[in-house]
Amino acid sequence: MINTIGWVPFFPLLGFILLTLTRIPRRWVPLIGCGSIGISAILVFAITLTFLQSPPETGSIKVFYGIWMSIGNFTPTFSAYVDALTLIMLCIITGVGFLIHVYSAGYMAHDPGYARYFAYLNLFIAAMSVLVLADNLVLLFLGWEGVGLCSYLLIGFWYRDESNGAAARKAFIVTRIGDTAMTIGFLLIFMHFSTVDIQNIFIQLTQSPDKNQRLYEIIALLVLGGAVGKSAQLPLQTWLPDAMAGPTPVSALIHAATMVTAGVYLIARLHPIYLQAPVALQTVGWIGLITLLVAGFSALVQVDIKRILAYSTISQIGYMFLGLGVGAWSASIFHLMTHAFFKALLFLSAGTVIFCLHHKQNIFEMGGLRQRMPLTFICFAIGCSSLASLPYITSGFYSK
Repeated sequence: MINTIGWVPFFPLLGFILLTLTRIPRRWVPLIGCGSIGISAILVFAITLTFLQSPPETGSIKVFYGIWMSIGNFTPTFSAYVDALTLIMLCIITGVGFLIHVYSAGYMAHDPGYARYFAYLNLFIAAMSVLVLADNLVLLFLGWEGVGLCSYLLIGFWYRDESNGAAARKAFIVTRIGDTAMTIGFLLIFMHFSTVDIQNIFIQLTQSPDKNQRLYEIIALLVLGGAVGKSAQLPLQTWLPDAMAGPTPVSALIHAATMVTAGVYLIARLHPIYLQAPVALQTVGWIGLITLLVAGFSALVQVDIKRILAYSTISQIGYMFLGLGVGAWSASIFHLMTHAFFKALLFLSAGTVIFCLHHKQNIFEMGGLRQRMPLTFICFAIGCSSLASLPYITSGFYSK
């Protein structure tokens, strides 16, 4: 069953190809867009159950699909590395992603770019799935840059509005700064270990843990640059509030299931390197601590409902970075999971309010909606309670 995990990114990718290259009748667009993610979600949940019922002795399984390229001793493969971290991330990506797709079917129903919208969403899920399944740095980088491309396309989805195009370009350029640092870090890893296979790198680390500590510090700090850019942490956090220019379901997808969680995943996946680089690990913690405070205070003075939630996301990702920085790897991923659900709930609830108020987003033009929108009120109350870690009855309380 686990050998079929390679199909998880295939179905969204197939949906993207169908929606992009064929003229599908409009009524079929949501069926293909949502159905492709739904199939992947069912497959992920089935594989997760199999993994939990009969876990492998080593705690992980590597599934080989073929060699990507072969240049001397540089032979990156198309292989999936499946462990608990991979499956947690895939459950979030496909599970929350599917719910956002279903919501989008109604929210974007009258938009002229309906098929294009679902094509971009499908590609987004496919790229993020490749990122978390990759067993080597080159395949991980392919998914990483695919996520960056999709965020650019979706943030600037309504590209005829000049401000939306500017927000998309800002997100693309700011994250490229971090990606440049990360690319240099990956090149240093290959030069030092002569491999891009992540598990082989870890094996070599355990064989000579005390050697080249300065190099490990440099590598870890460079990789942190990529994580900081993708997860919108100081000083590269400025793109995320402006990313609210895209449709509200896109904001939910970026904040809950895909892009901003990629940086947290990257550090968690490469944690053996950070264990050999204590200065870099402390830097992760300090960046998270400062970011969660600055972003929280910034949210207090916003009037746009989506920007408030955006700064909230930056703050919550700061909690995850703080957890990673002090070595609380499991706690950080636990908060990533709970945050994915309550932040998606908050953004989709905000989208309902915005839709019903004819796309007004100023909170001072809202109010008195509890009686007119009782279900949305309940959903918002649940999401806010989790965000604020209401004791004992919310997931946010336990993860924080």
